[in-house]
Amino acid sequence: MKRSALSRPGVAVVASALALALATGCSDSGSDSGSGSGDKATGGKGAAATVKALSDAELKKLIVGKGDLGGYRFAAADQSERFASSKEEITVVDEKCAPLAHVLTGFAPGDSTAYVNTMATPVEAKPSASSTKSMEDMTEKELDEALNSITDTLGGTVTIVSLSSYEGDGAQKAMSSVSDAVKGCAGGFKATSKGSKDDPQKFTKVEAEKASGSGDESVAFAVTGDADGDKIVVHAEAVRHGSTVATYYSLNLAVFLADGKPKEYGIPADLIKAQAAKLA
Repeated sequence: MKRSALSRPGVAVVASALALALATGCSDSGSDSGSGSGDKATGGKGAAATVKALSDAELKKLIVGKGDLGGYRFAAADQSERFASSKEEITVVDEKCAPLAHVLTGFAPGDSTAYVNTMATPVEAKPSASSTKSMEDMTEKELDEALNSITDTLGGTVTIVSLSSYEGDGAQKAMSSVSDAVKGCAGGFKATSKGSKDDPQKFTKVEAEKASGSGDESVAFAVTGDADGDKIVVHAEAVRHGSTVATYYSLNLAVFLADGKPKEYGIPADLIKAQAAKLA
């Protein structure tokens, strides 16, 4: 990958893209359903009426984090970096596509009673000695090391992982809404955030992808977005674990580099595996 020719102020701009890129984010169902028992107390049809949703506090204990998987930094996106403060503030021109917009902005599809999310960013195995210094205090060599670190991260895949919980058969309905949206929104959709002065976020294409097969059922899809004339492809997946739905939204940030071209990528399998283990 080519390095961008950035000035000292430019380093800060690229660094902020790690978070700000998520503000815009950003057929068949593509689902690989598990064959688990339909009468599980965790969300099978026979027990749907008695399923009790988990609370925010309970979900926070279940979402994947540093202690569960190495090689990533886990942190919540700052409120100012988010597309909207709640999914109620998101307007989708075609309402049937709303579940996709919710997954792509880190919110829960369907009528959840609780949800939490985290941002998983690849990290260096060995942080540089200059990583704790401010840019004003760095030597040219240290600044170059910092830039290399940033661009390496930009070449990686950033993923928002969300957990949401539902009463009764709400989780199954949420999965159905995502699956139906993948089928019905192949031509794309537009989404806006309440109070935003920016143009609507335009997604031009939705395609079903092969899901991980994790959990009781899963559906995966790719969305092509239009960013100032450039096409950016992002990947997402929703996985139901009983009455809890885990969603994953991944973006390769290489497109934010000069001459940067994102390689083929998908949702990191190790993230899905680690999250599934905590929900097992």
